Amino acid sequence: MEDSWKVSIPRRITRFLMLFVTVITLFPVIWNVYSSFKTNTEFLSNAYSFPSGLEWENYTRAWSAANIGDNFINSILGVIILIAVVIICVIPCSYALARYKFIGSKMILSLFMAAIFIKATYIIIPLFLQMNSLGLTNNLPAYSILYSVTQFPFAIFLMVGYMKTIPRDYEEAAMIDGCNNFRILTQVIAPMAKPGIVTVCMLSAIAIWNEYPVALVMLTDETQMTLPVGLALLNIRAGYQADYGALFAALVIVLIPTVILYMFGQRYLIQGISAGGIKG
Repeated sequence: MEDSWKVSIPRRITRFLMLFVTVITLFPVIWNVYSSFKTNTEFLSNAYSFPSGLEWENYTRAWSAANIGDNFINSILGVIILIAVVIICVIPCSYALARYKFIGSKMILSLFMAAIFIKATYIIIPLFLQMNSLGLTNNLPAYSILYSVTQFPFAIFLMVGYMKTIPRDYEEAAMIDGCNNFRILTQVIAPMAKPGIVTVCMLSAIAIWNEYPVALVMLTDETQMTLPVGLALLNIRAGYQADYGALFAALVIVLIPTVILYMFGQRYLIQGISAGGIKG
């Protein structure tokens, strides 16, 4: 009995720590949600109290008056463009690096891995100068393509690791059936690498959805701004009047797509990261 109690002590401590971390993580989210239904008076009187009613008007002001609706559409377009660029460029590149040995292949993969540690904010000035010289500032598609390129290193690293887990037998069987390299990639490898592809697309989409510094520099026109920049300018658009209800409502609007994306892609995300991380 005493031995079983000693064995259960680490488990109890682990469960307590997990519960503690869960509460710390969820409390700001819950607080943000119920604060979005409070009036300014309620928030200023007690920031942590529950609302006396449901102020749906906060969401109306955030969506229309604060221009969050236009920013939301811009962010959606940015995500769509990014996913398209990532799929078109990352999958063939990862397949070539994972399956073919050619002069410089290892060096190219090493450069991609090293580039993971170079963030866009580190080189934001030369990026802006180049984009400005080409007349591509305040251009949402150009910004989306630019940010897509910054996601290539980690995406390729993850996809190369995942594709290495796929047995070569499938490709050899497809070659016997007369498939060329393009058909093997699109009809054999891509369907089998679906968890890795979904993982890369999810991580890249969340990255551009929450991206602020590059968007702030590249998109100064309000008609082109994405959600993070729009949130930062919320008080300016409101005439520097603190509208906490609309601010929290806007934060909830930003949060909803990421939660939905994770709910539907959770299985692929865990599977893709674990497989790609081990082999990569």
